[in-house]
Amino acid sequence: MSRPFESDPNHTDPTPLTPDRLHPYASLTPDTVLDALDLTGLRGDGRLIQLNSYENRVFQVFLEDGGAVIAKFYRPERWTDAQIEEEHRFALELAEAEIPVVAPLSFEAGGDTGTLGHHAGFRFAVYPRRGGRAPELDDPETLEWTGRFLGRIHAVGARSRFTVRQTLDLQTLGLESRDWLLEHEALPPEVLPAWRDAVDRALDQVARTWETVGPLPQLRLHGDCHLGNILWTEAGPHFVDLDDARTGPAVQDLWMLLSGNAESLQQQLFFVLKGYRNFADFDHRELQMIEPLRTLRLIHHSAWLARRWDDPAFPHAFPWFGSSGYWSEQVIRLREQLQAMQEPPLHL
Repeated sequence: MSRPFESDPNHTDPTPLTPDRLHPYASLTPDTVLDALDLTGLRGDGRLIQLNSYENRVFQVFLEDGGAVIAKFYRPERWTDAQIEEEHRFALELAEAEIPVVAPLSFEAGGDTGTLGHHAGFRFAVYPRRGGRAPELDDPETLEWTGRFLGRIHAVGARSRFTVRQTLDLQTLGLESRDWLLEHEALPPEVLPAWRDAVDRALDQVARTWETVGPLPQLRLHGDCHLGNILWTEAGPHFVDLDDARTGPAVQDLWMLLSGNAESLQQQLFFVLKGYRNFADFDHRELQMIEPLRTLRLIHHSAWLARRWDDPAFPHAFPWFGSSGYWSEQVIRLREQLQAMQEPPLHL
């Protein structure tokens, strides 16, 4: 199979290959966005701002009668309608429980009734606009506050199970990501042996840890609870973008809030769980999964970039991806993760 990009020995950046066809998002013009919104009964005044999103295309659309909404156009062929609708139902369930999650608006549009619209080959949803800033996670009160709301999210998430959304596991995030990169020859030959050795050893350690920990409680998760998906206001946090909502252990929504050295991680964990355990139980065994989950995210992220390389937004936003320097850095990070997974985990 041909590689999605070639590494030029005279440059550090990958040179994208010309795709055989235009990317589907090439047809998502401002008129298409406004026409889709018209179907819902919301009329834009012609002003659009494209927001920072790579997986999907997201726009702030100003309305004729004042105010603005957020229109999200899902990446074609990524999710099924049923998977998107299950995500929406989870968000609405959280909102009904008075948890500050930005849930999609319901509408009737061209035969669509609900929260998912169809127009010009795209699936789309409309959300209320909510502002905010990134939370200050070096502040104990902020950590505890965020932990309380995550506990509430997980208390609702534990009530039932997803039936069509993905499950967080070694196969989906780790093994399939590694195999895709290898099958599509995504790595420069000079880095391939070192990366292959590092990724195989890291995945073996993930598998051993998973087996040692044993079965963990599974629940519906936000799935991608990083700083960019938590907006802070004077009223506290609210959570956005459940696009990666999936089934998995609770710690998946907690570990991305933690950063720094071991002492900092331990202190941050204390305050997050102090708030969290007011609303949900936490199995201490899950702490052993923090570094394995970080490792899986590292591998999956590389595969995600490679899989999206035919989208013109990706070479523009990630010009360093695919170079020998990038993959050499991944080798170092995988070796660091291998060591981290063998060290004692955080404790309660």
